[in-house]
Amino acid sequence: MGGAGAAGDDAGEVPSALRAALVQVAADVLGAAEPAEVPQSLRAVHRFAPRRRATAGAGPLWVALQDDAFRARVARVWAQDNPELAGSLAADADEPTRPAMRAAVGAWLLGAAVWRDLLPADESDAGADAAQVRARLERAQAEAERLRSDAAAARDEARAAQEQLVALQRELRRLRSDADRARSEGRRAADDARASLDAAEVARSRAEADLRQALDERRSANAERTAARAELRAARKLADVRVRLLLDTIVDAASGLRSELALPPVADLPADLVSPPTERAVVRPGSRGRSVDDPALLDELLRQPWAHLVVDGYNVSKSGFGELSLAEQRRRLVDGLAVVAARTGAEVTCCFDGQEGQTHPPGGYARGVRVLFAVGEIADDLIRRLVQAEPPGRVLVVVTSDREVVRDVETAGAWVVPSSTLVARLQRL
Repeated sequence: MGGAGAAGDDAGEVPSALRAALVQVAADVLGAAEPAEVPQSLRAVHRFAPRRRATAGAGPLWVALQDDAFRARVARVWAQDNPELAGSLAADADEPTRPAMRAAVGAWLLGAAVWRDLLPADESDAGADAAQVRARLERAQAEAERLRSDAAAARDEARAAQEQLVALQRELRRLRSDADRARSEGRRAADDARASLDAAEVARSRAEADLRQALDERRSANAERTAARAELRAARKLADVRVRLLLDTIVDAASGLRSELALPPVADLPADLVSPPTERAVVRPGSRGRSVDDPALLDELLRQPWAHLVVDGYNVSKSGFGELSLAEQRRRLVDGLAVVAARTGAEVTCCFDGQEGQTHPPGGYARGVRVLFAVGEIADDLIRRLVQAEPPGRVLVVVTSDREVVRDVETAGAWVVPSSTLVARLQRL
């Protein structure tokens, strides 16, 4: 078997039938090749339809077969498709049963000099070759005419497509203009809607603020009205209690005085007793010349009808038994006042300063004694408020040694007894 160059030297002696078979094999190999593997001279042929590559690209394919590399690639593909024939050609075996034309194609591709011997006898006949050439020429002319017709139809289709493309481009420009106008109107409408929404939000916020303010004012007014009504009810109740207590005090005092003094019927009229005013020494009723330090004076005052004893708790307990704890002082003082209340029948109220850190100190009654703790104030202020709450004319006795409290309660008409006097009275129990 010779080299590839030997087969290339006989390229001009290849019959047309063998050339056509070689071109067909090359066209099949070219159709299966990747675009990157296609030689530069065959790229146009690679784009042909498969049925046209062997006819329309016969010339370029035959020229490419003269190239050793391309022919070697075609030979490898042919050998893979015809392994038995390739093996027999490689061994130079004489197998009359193998296809003559296919064997001749393989021998030429493989560069074997026996390709001439493998051609059928009629293929070497020049007349048959000329007839085949004429037939192929007629087929080529018919194919060329058909291609010209196809090209004309393609040009018409391209012209129609161009006109349609122009119309579509014109319609596209119109649609773009309409879309731009629509987008502009949409943006303007969105801006208007956004402005309206912002205005509505502002109005709603103002309305909610006005509503909250109105509700707050209404709640405040209701609270003030409720407080005013409560204060009015408390004031009315306090006034009623003061009037009733004063009336009961006057009635009981008058009855007691009438019985005790055995007053005769009225003989003189007021006008008969009018005389020039004379200066008199002011003497408190019932003192009978006794000092306020006398424990007996305290007993006499507390026996008066509806008498009320108000005690400055720590002022008395610290002066009498200050060595004890505050809790023990309170207990001992309240116990002694309970005995005084039981013996005299007087109303007894004992006031203490509130305990530090205690919001609601204990209070109430203990064995007939009203125990109060000052909350948010001192016991002195609580005593002043108790004195102010009492009606004029009631016997009100305040036990304290605080000079400011003494001055204030005496101005309000209350009796003041020193703490030492009450301590002395309690020691006699």
